[in-house]
Amino acid sequence: MKRVATMCAVLLAVSALNFAAAGEGKLNQPPKGYKALFNGKDLSGWKGLVGNPKTRAKMSPEELAKAQKKADQEMRDHWNVVDGVLVFDGKGKSLCTAKDYKNFDMLVDWKIKKDGDSGIYLRGSPQVQIWDPAVKAANGVGSGGLYNNKKNPDKPLLTADNPVGEWNTFRIKMVGEKVSVWLNGKLVVDNTTLENYWERDKPIYETGQIELQNHGNTLYFRNVFIKELD
Repeated sequence: MKRVATMCAVLLAVSALNFAAAGEGKLNQPPKGYKALFNGKDLSGWKGLVGNPKTRAKMSPEELAKAQKKADQEMRDHWNVVDGVLVFDGKGKSLCTAKDYKNFDMLVDWKIKKDGDSGIYLRGSPQVQIWDPAVKAANGVGSGGLYNNKKNPDKPLLTADNPVGEWNTFRIKMVGEKVSVWLNGKLVVDNTTLENYWERDKPIYETGQIELQNHGNTLYFRNVFIKELD
């Protein structure tokens, strides 16, 4: 009987290893209907941050091109790909999609260190919050909230963060001005209006880049997928 139990334990261990290996083999491979924003190899499809939507709109094409060239160099100095993971060293600025998006369904894995504080900008505007719930600014509130909202709800419905140092998964759906966020499979933001942080008297921009925001700490992203919606 003891031998049977031992064999069962070995088989379960082998199965777990095989499952883990299969999962790693699918790293940065989009599920059906989605496209990969990050290819797992380099920074293709991404650019450095230049100002904000309001300041960029005031630039001439020549000014914007010059600023973008400088921003791209800075991006390459501080964002790198390590073993299929986007790694930010805590310096420099946000990483931005080269393409603008309107309505979309996004999936992204993220991981932070102790006292980490970051976020994901939607259409160039802040932000779906990422942080260590124990950090002073969080005051026990979990990730996923629309942190820069003033009139509309800014806090998540519940705390669904995995322990600091472990991977988390966002699903972010944006249609019009409305945003829904799932963190590790749990709904934390339910069809809430995202406000225009840069121009409070205007609605959120109809299109814009997606930004992986820095906040002076090391952070990690992988499995960044998007499905554009009508």
